Amino acid sequence: MNIGILSTGLYLPESVMTSEEIAEKAGIPLEVVEEKMGIKQKPVPGVHDHTCEMGIRAARQAIERAGIDPKEIDLVIYIGEEHKEYPLWTAAIKLQEEIGAHRAWGFDAALRCGTTIMAIKIAKAMMIADPAIKTVLLAGGYRNIDFIDYGNERTRFMFNLAAGGGALMLQKGISKNVVLESEIITDGTFSEDVVVTSGGTKNPISHKNLDEGLYRLDVLDPPGMKRRLEQKSMDNFLKVIRESLFKSGYAEKDIDYVAMLHMKRSAHEYVLRELGLTSEHSIYLEDYGHIGQIDQILSLELAEKQNKLKNGDLVVLVSAGIGYAWGATTIRWGNSK
Repeated sequence: MNIGILSTGLYLPESVMTSEEIAEKAGIPLEVVEEKMGIKQKPVPGVHDHTCEMGIRAARQAIERAGIDPKEIDLVIYIGEEHKEYPLWTAAIKLQEEIGAHRAWGFDAALRCGTTIMAIKIAKAMMIADPAIKTVLLAGGYRNIDFIDYGNERTRFMFNLAAGGGALMLQKGISKNVVLESEIITDGTFSEDVVVTSGGTKNPISHKNLDEGLYRLDVLDPPGMKRRLEQKSMDNFLKVIRESLFKSGYAEKDIDYVAMLHMKRSAHEYVLRELGLTSEHSIYLEDYGHIGQIDQILSLELAEKQNKLKNGDLVVLVSAGIGYAWGATTIRWGNSK
């Protein structure tokens, strides 16, 4: 049974932060920001660019592109961040209401920047298992940039965090952009390496914690994390890609395009090189930074605009999220017979 991507949707705030601004805020050379971190600019949220709201805007675009009535949607999966308009809030239900998907039911999914890959896997399995689920909307927003302190050197690898919203419309029984198999790896040994130390049950919000800036992201053991993660991360990127391809009946030599999250330039190039690919087989998101789990949707949209995707191409979506999680999904792009 085919499950295909009927449409995508994307919302990017108008405001941007430039590499010059990042360099000035962080007190680091401009060439480090642009060449090593790989950031020329990145979208940042405006006054009305709330997390779920950005997902709603992307969802409306996906619905319009799909040419369907929102009442045809059977399930809404919110793929945005937990950092949203309100704490303890189910964003999928708000999103469902705002887009008019009154026949659907919804829930929130979360695997940090790996959420989109995870949600595609879940949605496909649910569509196969439940005859009543034919059309599924995945949508959400991301603005974890709010948690970045540019004066904290420990979080320098997250200075690329940006803001935006994305959406995918999946439908059962179509031969368009067919979703093949996914692979996900999680490694709990990194589960408490990157956290916001205040605001949870361990260290509730207080005036003292706010004054000390403990509401921002921090790395509790930078040397240890770097030592344990650096090579394992690259190995796991390649492992999920290869396993997703293998389960789909393909090999890395068959890849035509990789929709990869934004990471430092050397890591991006390493993954492509190890797969026997070149820069022509991907788009480096240096003008967008890292919009979390929206990166794969952004990369697909950019690839279509730049005519990098042809009918029959084999596309692999690749993600990684703190925690740590790595994921990949293989797609047969275009119309399949």
